[in-house]
Amino acid sequence: MAVLVWFRCDLRLDDHPALLQAVAMGLPIIPLYIYDPENPRPLGGASRWWLHNSLKNLDQNLQKLGGKLILKKGNAVNVLGQLVQDLPITHVFWNRRYDQTSIDQDTTMKAQLKDQGLICQSFKGSILFEPHTIKNNQGEPFKVFTPFWKHCLKHTQIEEPNPGPTTLNFYQPSAIQSEFLDDWQLLPTHPDWAGGLRHCWQPGEQGAEHRLKSFIDQGLPNYKTGRDYPGQPSTSSLSPHLRFGEISLRRIWWTLQNQRLMKPELENDVEHFLREIGWREFSYYLLYYFPDLPTVAWRENFRNFPWDQDETLLKAWQQGQTGYPIVDAGMRQLYQTGWMHNRVRMITASFLIKHLLQPWQRGEEWFWDTLVDADLASNASGWQWVAGSGADASPYFRIFNPIIQGEKFDLQGVYVRQWVPELKNLGNEFLHKPWEADQNTLKQAGIKLGQTYPFPVVNHEKARQRALQALESIKV
Repeated sequence: MAVLVWFRCDLRLDDHPALLQAVAMGLPIIPLYIYDPENPRPLGGASRWWLHNSLKNLDQNLQKLGGKLILKKGNAVNVLGQLVQDLPITHVFWNRRYDQTSIDQDTTMKAQLKDQGLICQSFKGSILFEPHTIKNNQGEPFKVFTPFWKHCLKHTQIEEPNPGPTTLNFYQPSAIQSEFLDDWQLLPTHPDWAGGLRHCWQPGEQGAEHRLKSFIDQGLPNYKTGRDYPGQPSTSSLSPHLRFGEISLRRIWWTLQNQRLMKPELENDVEHFLREIGWREFSYYLLYYFPDLPTVAWRENFRNFPWDQDETLLKAWQQGQTGYPIVDAGMRQLYQTGWMHNRVRMITASFLIKHLLQPWQRGEEWFWDTLVDADLASNASGWQWVAGSGADASPYFRIFNPIIQGEKFDLQGVYVRQWVPELKNLGNEFLHKPWEADQNTLKQAGIKLGQTYPFPVVNHEKARQRALQALESIKV
């Protein structure tokens, strides 16, 4: 007899509920990962790169304990159905996902396995609070973040994390045929554009642990204020590790709580960071109750928004060639590293939606392809928040001025000069609005607008008025 542990978005050994339950059974364990390219959505290029490296790391960690990760590609229901026929599996455990496709798949899987006489169970391994347990006083889903978060903290105790196993009893690893990770062709080759990703990231459980420790030592002090300044190393950068489940939320939560106890002066910083985790929880909550969140405006009136789709403007935004330095810096950071600072994510998203009047779905698709932390729930809810079409969203009429945003959050130009080096010799006075500099100033900085750096693709004030007029047309 053996117990199969199906790894999904939980590529770790530490605080892994399904794995811990398998260990408690006392049976030999079969660790399995199934690559289903279509479920719940085909992965973008940056996510595929991360997945390859994360699976490689998980396999290495399992090998240290005497086993190996079994890899299979295909429809998960079919793959599992075949395995339980071929092997003496009596139990199947996995951690839940919360998109509708995965929920439907899990339901089918459980019914099929139970019909075959197996014991199967799923666990909460990627979020802190189960969406189906959280309702407002009217028995309806929450639609505003703050009462949602207060309810979660008041009514649910967050369990302390469990350490990962130091020994595992594997079921004859050599007796199970596994596919080869390289055959899945998750890595880019022609061309290999992942150099920046390799330079910036260490996918896997050890990388996640290192990132958390680094954040606590360097980013957590002054996090509440510093997180808004992209030129400062104040954010945790844990999002891709959380996306692939290389570190548990409970581990992060209790590590931060311990910091609060040991260093009371960090109270506000810890509280603000945990609130950001709350927004991640709220995103999963919304995805659970509103499954079409990634593609359909949550607010019905926004489904008739008069977008002005323009491939040229979309491409300028994607390539970081809009003529607005803070926007271009963010888009180039994204393309080179697979990640973008959160403040700049809001600025670039607002610019695409409100200045360029492009559908938020096009931005969501681009982020899905280029982000290493492309998360179905967080990506969709973030874009809908900026668009004004989501639950508890930023009002559509709140239109970020990219010049003011740059001057406020990158006054010394550290961020812009790093990612838009053609402007590095321009003084702070004109760095966020180079088109206002006189020709002599531009010449001394080695800048030729329209050649070495583009003119703005739109005028801010005119674009703002156009966006507000578009909003007026859908008011009901």
